Amino acid sequence: MTSIDKPAATTDPNTPGASRAPGGADPQTDADAKAVTEAALFEAFGGVRGMVETVVPGLLFVTIFTINKDLHVSAIAALAVSLLLVAVRLIRRDTMKHAFSGVFGVAFGVVFAMMTGDAKDFYLPGMVYTLGLAVAYIGTSVAGVPLMGLILGPVFKENLSWRTRNPGRKSAYTKASYAWGFILLAKCAILFPLYWWADTAQLGWVLVSLKIPPFLLAVYLTWVFLAKAPAPIDVFAEMEAEEEAEKAERAAREQ
Repeated sequence: MTSIDKPAATTDPNTPGASRAPGGADPQTDADAKAVTEAALFEAFGGVRGMVETVVPGLLFVTIFTINKDLHVSAIAALAVSLLLVAVRLIRRDTMKHAFSGVFGVAFGVVFAMMTGDAKDFYLPGMVYTLGLAVAYIGTSVAGVPLMGLILGPVFKENLSWRTRNPGRKSAYTKASYAWGFILLAKCAILFPLYWWADTAQLGWVLVSLKIPPFLLAVYLTWVFLAKAPAPIDVFAEMEAEEEAEKAERAAREQ
């Protein structure tokens, strides 16, 4: 990947974020940059474990409900397994953000379904959230502040530098946000009609089957866009360099 902030070629191809002259692409540097992008996406979206934690509660709910049609047993089982997943993370001292988001989502579904007495309403809060997220991805892209950049900027240690200093990355984040938005809208276009027309088991199985494939497609497209984008500007490294320069300047004045 290349940095648009420094268009001139660098003499050290291994310098992080350094640009290269046209035709001087370094395959190893490109491979390293892609590996960094993959690792950042893996961290941001929870990886395989995060996907499992997203799917298991809903899968357990629809499985039990398909067998015994008991809303209370199905809901309690889904909530219990979500809490168990959180407990496992606590014991292992892993990051909690993905597990907690799953618990809150299941809890909202359980409460809503219990209030209405309709098992299909277990899925409704998650569906509304998905629709809202789709609108947020598209709306922020139109506004010039793509949500994907706000999510991944801190992960890549670039914060909001991509907005004004790295237009190539802003373009990549915009494309990725549009991709997420339209993929989630397509998912909603399937699920909301089923909410009205299908029974609980049918809706549940379709919803479970649509958990992973659209997510993987969106993550893959994000990786494609970012892998072709300029390197992120490490603002943390810049701040550290500025602090070191200030210390050196003060030391020079004191001598």
